[in-house]
Amino acid sequence: MAESRKGATKLANISPDILQQLNTGQLATANLMEGLAIDFQQLWQHCFAELPASALASYDPAAGVVKRMQMMGQILNQSLGFGAFNRVATHHADTVRGWAAFMLADQANLSVAERLNLVQPLADDAHFGVREWAWLALRPQLTADLATSLNVLQTWVADSSENIRRFAIEALRPRGVWCSHINQLKQNPALALELLTPVRSDTSRYVQLSVANWLNDASKTQPSWVEQLTEQWLVESPSAETRWIVNHATRSLRKTKA
Repeated sequence: MAESRKGATKLANISPDILQQLNTGQLATANLMEGLAIDFQQLWQHCFAELPASALASYDPAAGVVKRMQMMGQILNQSLGFGAFNRVATHHADTVRGWAAFMLADQANLSVAERLNLVQPLADDAHFGVREWAWLALRPQLTADLATSLNVLQTWVADSSENIRRFAIEALRPRGVWCSHINQLKQNPALALELLTPVRSDTSRYVQLSVANWLNDASKTQPSWVEQLTEQWLVESPSAETRWIVNHATRSLRKTKA
C-alpha cells in the first residue's frame, strides 16, 4: 500500500534508518524526495540477490532518475527476461514495480493496445510513484503512435478507477513533466477532445487536476482554442467540477492578460 506518513522534503533530512529501509525495499516511499534518495544498486542487490553484481555493469548512477529507471528496466529484461514482468510488477517495493513499467517500455514488438493492457495494474497501483512511472515509461511509445493511443485510451476515461482515467490524460499531456513535448498536441490539441470531454466534470480532484494541467499546457501554444473550449464547457457543463477545471486550466492565460 502507499505510505500515509509524511516524508522528508530534503535529502539531507532523510534519517539513516529510513534510508536503509528504502534501499532494501522494506519501506514504501512517502514522497518524491524519498524516491530520489534510493540507491538503485542497493535495492537491486536486495530484491534480486540471485543475480550477479556484474548485471549492473551498464548502470550509470550519475544519470538522471528517469534514465536510471530506464536502465533498470533494460537490465531486468536482460537478466531475467520479459517473462519475469509479472514478478517485478507485483513486487512489494514500489520502486521495483516502477522498474516493471520500464521493462514494458523496453519491449520492441508490442502494440499500443498490448502495452496499455499490461501497464494497467501499474497505472492503477495504490502507490502514487508507481502510477507516475507507468505513464512516464510508456509515453514515448504512445506518442509514436498517437492516433492509436488516443483511440485506445478513450475507454480509459470511462473507467471506474480515477487512477485509470487520470493516466489517460496525464500520459498525453502536450508538455508534461520530466518528458519530451508532444508537438502534434501542442499544435493541434483538438486531437485529444475525445479524451478530455468525458472528464470535463469528473468528480475526482486527481483527474480534474490532470485535465486542467493538460489544457494549461495547450494554452501556451493554442490560447484561443483553450479559451473557446473552456467557455463552451462552462455553458454545456455548468457544474462545480467543470468550473474548478476551467479556473485552473486558464491560469496561464490570466497571467498573460494581466
